[in-house]
Amino acid sequence: MGNTKVLGIMGSPRKKSNTDLLLDAALEGASQEGAEVEKIAVYDLQISPCREIYACTRDGNCPIRDDMQSLYDKLSRADHIVFASPIFFYGITSQAKAVVDRCQALWARRYILDTPKEDDRIRKGIFISVGATKGKRLFDGAVLTVKYFFDAVGVKYAGDLLLREIEGKAQIREHPQALEDAFKLGRKLRRF
Repeated sequence: MGNTKVLGIMGSPRKKSNTDLLLDAALEGASQEGAEVEKIAVYDLQISPCREIYACTRDGNCPIRDDMQSLYDKLSRADHIVFASPIFFYGITSQAKAVVDRCQALWARRYILDTPKEDDRIRKGIFISVGATKGKRLFDGAVLTVKYFFDAVGVKYAGDLLLREIEGKAQIREHPQALEDAFKLGRKLRRF
């Protein structure tokens, strides 16, 4: 078996954001454990929202031709996924949600077309998120969305790092323990 591949998906619309820095720390942790890591910044991609035309239920392929086509392959090849998004109105960002919604094609492959597994890997995913408020249920909706996203792409939700009261750009640098926690979470991915 070759190197473990860890795919990081950065769903913040801001470069060098809190989410971006935390994801970098997690991927560095995975890399130090010997994983091959790749980071995708969703703000660099052109991804249309799902149009709900159900073409994917016929053959498992989305007919919308945009940057999501290359992301399908990366999602399928990854051994583990780190999905990172800040909280916008108690959910993930619209950029991140477009990725999730477009994975309906992968869901169709698994649950409608019963596409055979290519392998028997045990794939894990972690969720990293920050939110500005201290609301008790701040992450509830986002966690559910990410759990169902992971299920659609054949990944088991294996944990998360959810941080409240972080809003200013790169404010996470004032919280070295949070960055260390992200690093440790990334290191664990290699050991699954």
